[in-house]
Amino acid sequence: MKILITGGTGLIGRHLIPRLLELGHSVIVVTRSPEKARQQLDARVELWKGLNEHSTLEGIDAVINLAGEPIADKRWTEDQKQRLCTSRWHITQKLVELFAASAQPPRVLISGSAAGYYGDLGEVVVTEEEPPHNEFTHKLCARWEQIACDAQSENTRVCLLRTGVVLAPKGGILGKMVPPFKLGLGGPIGTGRQYLAWIHIDDMVNGIIWLLDNDLRGPFNMVSPYPVRNEQFAHALGHALHRPAVLRAPAAAVRLLMGESSVLVLGGQRALPKRLEESGFGFRWYDLEEALGDVLP
Repeated sequence: MKILITGGTGLIGRHLIPRLLELGHSVIVVTRSPEKARQQLDARVELWKGLNEHSTLEGIDAVINLAGEPIADKRWTEDQKQRLCTSRWHITQKLVELFAASAQPPRVLISGSAAGYYGDLGEVVVTEEEPPHNEFTHKLCARWEQIACDAQSENTRVCLLRTGVVLAPKGGILGKMVPPFKLGLGGPIGTGRQYLAWIHIDDMVNGIIWLLDNDLRGPFNMVSPYPVRNEQFAHALGHALHRPAVLRAPAAAVRLLMGESSVLVLGGQRALPKRLEESGFGFRWYDLEEALGDVLP
């Protein structure tokens, strides 16, 4: 297949693209910085500088839309919230317009979303049918998904990736957590009772390829079958790094530091990959400690 990817230099894209090339697919990456992307990507990857120079997606078999400003890197000022929204909504809208302009559009659009779609649901077991809690992360993801679904037609199916915390080497949540944990400064956040839905990068990549290869559509929780509480995650990470994990971060201090975005670490989702497993997908990584041991140096 010829596969077009947005966000190809991000955490997921950097692991997905080598697998697609290994499987014999042709890959095109949309990037605003071709020179920088060329340094990061395999020489076999074709680069498009944005989408505005293209009037259709003729000749493309599949689109994987992973673009978006990192959600946890900055405080959620009103300006930052707008950047988070527009970085996802605008490129997805442009892709949908290119699908509509194509006489033979790509057969599938796999478009990013997040487990944050559900908001903070506490102890509730979250499958794809669970009604969300109406907060910023839900509004962000719901509109993102709604735009992507406009590409669906008799010729095109749409899959939505409601992704949890991705465990991978060199980046993502571990890139932020490992340094303080190595210094012995890590520990649970707030009560530590909030759930964290995680997924190993291998299962994330294999899940996307599964959606590419099978006639599936709709939302999929891209998470391990075994979510853990924040306290369990902290202890598992400390154990994997051979460091203590006892310095609890008080919720009040986290709210003061992060503002509204503190909901990302003080809240959570007890999300399960119901539709992915029902479709026949098999996970490789179930145990958190084993997954951490695999991705940590």
